[in-house]
Amino acid sequence: MPRWQQLPGSLDERVRNLIIQMRRVKDRSGLSLSSLQSKTGYSRSSWERYLNGRAMPPRQAVEELARVGGADPTRLLVLHEVAQEAWKQKTGAAGAAGVSEPRGIRRVVLIGVCTAVALGAMLAGLVVTELWKDGGEGGKGVAAVQPGSSSASLGAFHYQPGKTYPCTVRRRDGRWYAGYSTTRTAVLSPPGWDVVEAQCLLHHLGFDPGGADGVIGVKTTRAVKRLQEKAGLSPDGVVGPDTWQVLRG
Repeated sequence: MPRWQQLPGSLDERVRNLIIQMRRVKDRSGLSLSSLQSKTGYSRSSWERYLNGRAMPPRQAVEELARVGGADPTRLLVLHEVAQEAWKQKTGAAGAAGVSEPRGIRRVVLIGVCTAVALGAMLAGLVVTELWKDGGEGGKGVAAVQPGSSSASLGAFHYQPGKTYPCTVRRRDGRWYAGYSTTRTAVLSPPGWDVVEAQCLLHHLGFDPGGADGVIGVKTTRAVKRLQEKAGLSPDGVVGPDTWQVLRG
């Protein structure tokens, strides 16, 4: 399989994250660009632009890629929403690519999605708060999630633009936990509770991630690199097992 072209250095980190994930779906599927054209309705030249960072893929193209690649579209679409906002900020609303939709329909859909996401975030926040209360004081337990469990008790993660989660970091068995995840090995990329956990720990250690919103953006990546440099790790901005070891303490 030919190597991918290097992405433009000027590309926003949020857009870069989306394209990397799209490339992985394409690679795992084994489909050529010509096959993508025949299966998705988007031309080979369009896929070349999307996957090499020269054009912002429309939401429908991302959905189609997930469908033909057998991937869960949810995470890709969250990354797309974040990336599209970054693309608009840089190129202006006129330069952002997308699928034309009737304004009334689009507005109704967006309102419905935002309402559902807001309710999910509120419920997740209540769960976190109550579980912290159950954990007691004095570092006796991680409130939201116990070591050895997962973040499933918090429910599915839903990204909400502008939403940040509270960070209360406590120590258990010699390690730091913020109550959103207990992982020490997950390699972070898609939005989720593991990312919120890492962002809280970064903030606790004095490296500002720009808020705990569950999405790896420019500020979070910069904070990770600073932490890695201080810890003597390769400053690649990727949170993996070695970086988790530093975060957990």
